[in-house]
Amino acid sequence: MKLFPLLPTLLLLLLFATISVSQARKGAKELPPSAFKLVTVQVSGTQRYKPEDVIHASSLQIGQTVHEDNLKDAARRLGESGAFTDVTYGFEYTPDGTKVELKVKDVKQFAPAKFENLVWFSDQELLEQLHARVPLFDGELPVTGPLPDDVVQALQAMLDDKKIPAQVDYVRLAHDDGSTEAFDFSASGPRVVVGSVEFAGADTTELPGLEAAGKSLRGGEYERSKLRHQEDGVFLPILLQHGYLKANFEDPAARITPSDQDEILVDVTFPLNPGPQYKLKAVVLAGNKAVPLDTLRQAIQVRSDQPADAVQLKKDVDSIRAIYGVRGYMDVAVETTPEFDDTQHTVVYRLSIREGDVFKMGELEILGVDGHTKDRLQSNWTLMSGDIYNSGYTRRFVSQALKEVLTTGEWSPDIQETVDRKDKTVDVTLRFIAR
Repeated sequence: MKLFPLLPTLLLLLLFATISVSQARKGAKELPPSAFKLVTVQVSGTQRYKPEDVIHASSLQIGQTVHEDNLKDAARRLGESGAFTDVTYGFEYTPDGTKVELKVKDVKQFAPAKFENLVWFSDQELLEQLHARVPLFDGELPVTGPLPDDVVQALQAMLDDKKIPAQVDYVRLAHDDGSTEAFDFSASGPRVVVGSVEFAGADTTELPGLEAAGKSLRGGEYERSKLRHQEDGVFLPILLQHGYLKANFEDPAARITPSDQDEILVDVTFPLNPGPQYKLKAVVLAGNKAVPLDTLRQAIQVRSDQPADAVQLKKDVDSIRAIYGVRGYMDVAVETTPEFDDTQHTVVYRLSIREGDVFKMGELEILGVDGHTKDRLQSNWTLMSGDIYNSGYTRRFVSQALKEVLTTGEWSPDIQETVDRKDKTVDVTLRFIAR
């Protein structure tokens, strides 16, 4: 067996079945020309790709004349793609032709490809055309290797074929730990602008509210990431307020309308699956010991036998946390569990409370003001070190300070509460930023 270090990071092994390389070279003159015609390529080891995609990516073609260097080049292409951790190959010369086996091992880390503003193609067209040009692209890309650049070149060629004066590039989106979250491809050049906004699947009751919220998108830059954010942050809460607790949006669709090359106008449709409308049957609280149930119930504003308002319920849960916060329970947790009755279209919300420990006041620090103002603010602060901490007091203090002390200029206050779970204390930092 002969080893070939074809890549700095991969060791490509030359395998063979019947005739060794040295034997093949010695007997090459004895073999007919047909022995060097590629007749079969087998692929093994991949759990991700179809054999024909791996063969396509290797550039091997049935019927071509192949020699050892051709196989080395094919293995090198696969290894350098970044899609595989190991690539090995073997071959056999026969009177009927050359038979090749490619053995690969998939890398583990892939990330999805996203397309920000390529409105000239549907999602299906993008996937199909890119796969045809970049056979190892299947909607995701390995986080290492040149395949993202290959996708850029393929997208650029697709735009050039349509004579669209745009340039393609991508950015790598990352998680907080630095790992790749996605590859975001976009085109620059002509400005892509949102025209009309429509909602497919919305009923007549919810449609006016959605359309009113969608007006803010008109005339703005078309960016799918922003549209998805609008779906989650603006449109979905409108439905959740009215009891459509299982509503969801699909990816927005864009349709180009007559426009010039410098500004592309697109009509956007948000496909909506509203699901059934649920009524609230009851809110059940459990786990409270330090705060009476009647006190907690005063924080619940959602009403039974009405469409279940999930947005208001979230505010109610925040109010419960605030009730505990004024009593020093800084680690209180409220777990919300919906129990659906899909026959009657009702829901029961169970709020499980874990109160945790009581925390005391630690140290106070005031930043952003001059020494005189700082002294005055500190003298007004009456929550002393060792007192049971009251998060409500801190917010009232800041509000009062803006009215009575910081009366000149405009200020943006920032409250930072640092919880020390070991000592069960809360250090407070108040930063006043002059605007």
